[in-house]
Amino acid sequence: MPIDEALLERMLLLESVSEFLYREADLLDERRYTEWLDMLAEDYQYSVPLRMNVAYGETDAREETRAGREILWFDEGKETMSLRVDQLNTGLHWAEEPVSRVSHLVTNIRLDAVELPEVSVSCRFLVYRNRVADETDFLVGRRKDRLRQVGDSWQVVRRELLLDQSVLLAKNLSIFV
Repeated sequence: MPIDEALLERMLLLESVSEFLYREADLLDERRYTEWLDMLAEDYQYSVPLRMNVAYGETDAREETRAGREILWFDEGKETMSLRVDQLNTGLHWAEEPVSRVSHLVTNIRLDAVELPEVSVSCRFLVYRNRVADETDFLVGRRKDRLRQVGDSWQVVRRELLLDQSVLLAKNLSIFV
């Protein structure tokens, strides 16, 4: 039976991307934020639009707010992420004292477009956080990433999170998703 070289290449690419995303999740769970920052490209852009409750038939046009025109939970670049990491690394961040226990789960990873050295990837995520004795948060949704191959690894260039909730019940958003 002949081997489909294109299919094999795509499977190996998906495996490489998946391992990168799993490693990223581990670094965030282990609070290794400085190492995690190295996984972000210098032109990194991160956005988390607000999800809207809309009538059937209006979901395409109004389901989430739009960057540059409306308010978002987050719309920031690597410089702002670096400042957030610096603040967390001081150990004096009020929202992380005591520190949270966090688990990032990444699943349903798919290659949407391949234009090497960049790829567009979609996945599902679940982030669980527990603070002090009884504060528990779940953030669940879809993620769209644009990754750039750099040497034998990847960097995140663009990340958009689409949370599956329109109201966030978390007391703060001090964790990275």
